[in-house]
Amino acid sequence: MMITVKEMKALEEQAIQQGISVSELMENAGKAVFETVQQKFELDNKQIVIFCGQGNNGGDGFVAARHFAEESKVLVLFFGDVEKQSEEAEQNYKKIKDAVIEIRDKEELKAFHFQNKDYILIDALLGTGFTGIVREPFASAIDLFNSTSGAKVAVDLPSGMDGDTGEGEKVCQADLIICFHDLKKGLEKFKDKTVIVDIGIPDGDVKIEKFQ
Repeated sequence: MMITVKEMKALEEQAIQQGISVSELMENAGKAVFETVQQKFELDNKQIVIFCGQGNNGGDGFVAARHFAEESKVLVLFFGDVEKQSEEAEQNYKKIKDAVIEIRDKEELKAFHFQNKDYILIDALLGTGFTGIVREPFASAIDLFNSTSGAKVAVDLPSGMDGDTGEGEKVCQADLIICFHDLKKGLEKFKDKTVIVDIGIPDGDVKIEKFQ
């Protein structure tokens, strides 16, 4: 069984009502990303590049960056407005700020080239709440992400993809998708490269079956 975006949001809200904080969920998610990448890829002599947006998906990326920084070189490219971040995302942004470069315009991306196998790129740009058209500078960020030759990982859902349909005009092409709690409906045709990780959300009224 799979889960819709609406069902996932309801489970997150229920978890918060039960006393599990957004900060705790974000910490669990980011740490799970780090641990999964650590298990799947050889990190020696690798540089981790994390593309983060201003939402909580980006917050998960900041947490992951903090964990990666303990043993790898880390660069965080931040797209969006710091002032529009949630309190939890902003807190984690500040913890890793020295590794962050803020990208305000697509022209600034021309300075970055990740064209060898020494990079592991992580997409934490747009979360499951995304709908519609991918706009700049996110569109150019996705183009840069897709043009690289290193290993590519998506956090929860590839940016630009509709979480329920799996469709999208411009989508991050990931080698590995680290999906939180349960398989999103839109990831059904990508389940062969999707890993489901637990971030501490209890099963609620929605019947959930783990995808293995």
